[in-house]
Formats: sequence, structure tokens, C-alpha cells
Amino acid sequence: QVQLVESGGGLVQAGGSLRLSCAASGRTFSNYAMGWFRQAPGKEREFVATISASGGSTYYADSVKGRFTISRDNAKNTVYLQMNSLKPEDTAVYYCAAGSRRAITTYSALYDYWGQGTQVTVSS
Repeated sequence: QVQLVESGGGLVQAGGSLRLSCAASGRTFSNYAMGWFRQAPGKEREFVATISASGGSTYYADSVKGRFTISRDNAKNTVYLQMNSLKPEDTAVYYCAAGSRRAITTYSALYDYWGQGTQVTVSS
């Protein structure tokens, strides 16, 4: 089992920045690829970003490319999502997820563990 706890969400004005953190506990964090997903009201959960177990590979949704950065600190068992130039359409609950396949993936079904989510609200 892997337990994931997100933090860092909040209310920010358009153009602002937030950094989300996801702290993991349980099994060896460095064995898992990590991902960030989000779900806006009335919409399906969507992929945001992913990072491989080693941290050597990352991949982003087109909607956030160039604005968001995913990173991880395996010594601290934590994955981060730095979000810059935020837009009102980024408003959603953000979830981190851990996948036992070490490689990056955009498919939510390939992630084994999920956090409870953190709310991000971007005002215009």
C-alpha cells in the first residue's frame, strides 16, 4: 500500500502561481511513477503531468505544457507540481497518483494509488 497526501492548493488570481506537494508513505516511493490529474466540476478527471520513477522522464498535457512543472524528491518521498501563469480554466481538484509501472503514463487506469485531492481555484 502507498498512502498519498496532497497539499498546497488554494485560491489564487489568474496569472499567479501555486506549488502542489504530494507526500507518499508506505512502500518504496522511488519504485513508482507519479502523476497529477485534475477534475473540474461537471467534468471527467483528466491527466495533467507524469514523472517516471527515476525522475528522468516527464510528460505534460498540452493544456499545461510550458506553465506547469512536475518534479520529485525521492529522498523526501514527495512529488511536486509547480503551476505558473494560472488560468481560471485550471480550477479543479488536483489529485496525485502512484503507479507501479515505473515508466510515465497518461492513463489513470494504470495508477494504483490515489490521494484525496486538493482544491485549486483560480479567479479571473
